[in-house]
Amino acid sequence: MNFGIAKNIKKFVIYLAKILTKTSILFITVLIINLFYKVIKLKISRRKFFTLIGILGVSTTLGGIYASIKFRDSISPLKENSEKAEVFIIGGKDRQTNIEKLITKFPINEYQGNNIAIKANFNSDDPFPASTHIETLRAVVENLRDVGVNDINLAERSGIGNTRKVLENRGVFKLANKIGFNVIVLDELDKKEWIQIPPDGIHWLKGFPIAKVIRDSDRIIQICCLKTHRFGGHFTMSLKNSVGIVAKRIPNSVYNYMVELHSSPFQRSMIAEINRFYNVDLAIMDAQSAFINEGPERGEMVEPKIMLASKDRVALDAVGVAILRSFNSTREVMKGRIFEQEQIRRAVELGIGVDSPRKINLIPLNDSCQDITNRILSILENEG
Repeated sequence: MNFGIAKNIKKFVIYLAKILTKTSILFITVLIINLFYKVIKLKISRRKFFTLIGILGVSTTLGGIYASIKFRDSISPLKENSEKAEVFIIGGKDRQTNIEKLITKFPINEYQGNNIAIKANFNSDDPFPASTHIETLRAVVENLRDVGVNDINLAERSGIGNTRKVLENRGVFKLANKIGFNVIVLDELDKKEWIQIPPDGIHWLKGFPIAKVIRDSDRIIQICCLKTHRFGGHFTMSLKNSVGIVAKRIPNSVYNYMVELHSSPFQRSMIAEINRFYNVDLAIMDAQSAFINEGPERGEMVEPKIMLASKDRVALDAVGVAILRSFNSTREVMKGRIFEQEQIRRAVELGIGVDSPRKINLIPLNDSCQDITNRILSILENEG
């Protein structure tokens, strides 16, 4: 279609939407007047009257929000979905050995002299798998040091509790002093240390602020856990881990982005949308243990006894969902096809990763993970 014609059509649709909005407001006004008339004539109780007014008000507000999102400009995908994605999997409890073997599958020598940002999972002051295991963090940092990277910055914002206290109690500051890396408490950053992402093409009403240290780093490494999420995310892995790089509030502002996220009917799409605005060079999932219900800070724990790594967040999360399904997880996780899970579906739309389970190449690195690898592959084939 001719670009000019398409642009005019879009303008006409927006104009029509505005007319319909005004018409609906007029209709609601007339309806309220009629209701008021009925209160007088038919003696409808005040409680019923104000209940009806409340329902109309909420419906109109939600309708207006939905319409405003639908008519926003679209955004281009992060990249094309044509490439296949490798996901490496290794069994065994030795985190140091597992991390070393996983990292050798990626061009980590190219990180020499680079500034590295690490986003781990210290959402709450709870032990693994609620939070990143301290030995996993140690192994990642030590392997980065071995190839001669420059600065290593662990950037964190906890969702439950005070971030600094969470990091102190989880042993992060102690480890940082011992092996040499920086810890950045994102809640304590100045306003200038945040980049505001505009709302165009996404479900965030005002856009959202992302930490500048993440966007400015040469390389970004994620360390995520494997668990369900009872507060609306359904599961929390590499895509959901990105919520921790978004500000709860910007200094000197009352607007709470986390209240918006967790109260929105679009929560899982909004989670995926954060990932559109930064690249990840390597994502590592510690699935030695996992929560298969409740989550993120507690739940029924199982022990897959594996670790995984990929450059593709969608592929890694799809494999993670398959692992949860292999242990009979929550209704939300078990429902439908994996690539129809809202987090994954929206991430695919935004070009964050592969668009099909057939494009995932799951590669076992030792014999001890062969059985669970076969189960994952079967679930991806039949339920992906």
